Amino acid sequence: MIQFLLNQELRTEHALDPNLTVLNYLREHVAKPGTKEGCASGDCGACTVVVGELEIDGEGREQLRYRSLNSCLTFVASLHGKQLISVEDLKHQGQLHSVQKAMVECHGSQCGFCTPGFVMSLFALQKNSTAPDHQQAHEALAGNLCRCTGYRPILAAAEQACGTQRQPDQFDQRQSETIARLKAIAPTDTGELNSGDKRCLVPLTVSDLAQLYDSYPQARLLAGGTDLALEVTQFHRPLPVMIYVGNVAEMKRIEHFDDRIEIGAATSLTDCYDALTAEYPDFGELLHRFASLQIRNQGTLGGNIGNASPIGDSPPLLIALGAQIVLRKGEIRRTLALEDYFIDYRVTARQESEFIETIIVPKANARQVFRAYKVSKRLDDDISAVCAAFRLQVENGSIVEARVAFGGMAAIPKRATACEQSLIGAPWSSATVERACAALANDFTPLSDFRASKEYRLLSAQNLLRKYFIELQTPHIETRVTSYV
Repeated sequence: MIQFLLNQELRTEHALDPNLTVLNYLREHVAKPGTKEGCASGDCGACTVVVGELEIDGEGREQLRYRSLNSCLTFVASLHGKQLISVEDLKHQGQLHSVQKAMVECHGSQCGFCTPGFVMSLFALQKNSTAPDHQQAHEALAGNLCRCTGYRPILAAAEQACGTQRQPDQFDQRQSETIARLKAIAPTDTGELNSGDKRCLVPLTVSDLAQLYDSYPQARLLAGGTDLALEVTQFHRPLPVMIYVGNVAEMKRIEHFDDRIEIGAATSLTDCYDALTAEYPDFGELLHRFASLQIRNQGTLGGNIGNASPIGDSPPLLIALGAQIVLRKGEIRRTLALEDYFIDYRVTARQESEFIETIIVPKANARQVFRAYKVSKRLDDDISAVCAAFRLQVENGSIVEARVAFGGMAAIPKRATACEQSLIGAPWSSATVERACAALANDFTPLSDFRASKEYRLLSAQNLLRKYFIELQTPHIETRVTSYV
């Protein structure tokens, strides 16, 4: 069974279809239709809900952490031990919540279809910040689309509802009670949803995960589900057996060592942000443009690697940084350079029942300069046409080390080896860069699709290398990952 709080109501579920999304659970099982389906792919934000979890702060105190999620991409088994809040839960004792009231007073709603999603994103923003600035409000709402109102009144609602004058709400008043109730239902062993023909297992330790995956090698591993759920919501393919890894605390840790950062594969992209930004500011800048906040709250670094997409945003950066992954099967672990994990389109070096346990990212070297760039049709919440990452070391005017990696240029994210060889040992000059740009044509034969033509992709890749050179020559020019079509 699984247990969770639906606002303050304890729900215990045994036989639900594990392929059931939180969106459909709310609408079809508990008669809460305020949460809407707009796209069923995590793009529009109409289905946004907020999930509360227990966490320990820096001083060892228990606290609630609220996160906005796309309920259309969230399987109900992932709620085990958590609190689910939908738009119906905000109104209290006949009074609108302050974020709802702000949307009304600032005229932030017209047809109203997208409004519940905006309200829940504003609610999460209010819970996670004090007096957010325009950039924070923009980031919180970037995953919510409105087709009729325009965003100025909605941003005004964010300013009103999330400013310094906000008053405690019913969730603040019940915080101690909610923490106590979540502690009481905290999982103590492997949970399960089983509908007879489908099942989802929810282990708590990495050893249990390894054992379960050995027993069910056909199972699909579910982390954030932002990619896997599309098989159900878009392609209508059932997933007979899943193993949810989001409750495995050992795989959600970030550990710092003198020479590296070790990140558990189930760590959300939101939680990766501070650690990666501290070492590599460009990595942080790219994460701001990685889908939406709802997706980053849910999607994991291990999942972005494991799905082996040729346009995943993190693999090119990690490859350029020389990252490694730790793969585990049962009690056996092996460490592999990330670039060697990708073999062909959606084909990897992972063996049966083997899973990514940890990502190892080298710490920054002051002698090396790292930059990352993303080219996409929209600035926010869009998939890359080309993603580039460069890490060079220049000494006495010559290039002594070069790592160049791209996404969107081949069937896998990969290094540009011919480009690298043309750089290493050469003077750091525009002539060298032009030779390296020409070498990119030997590294890649990109495809044309609806995002970009092959000619555009190759020219963009070459221009990004030129951009990197210009930025290093004139450090005050740093547009970084803000490039878009």
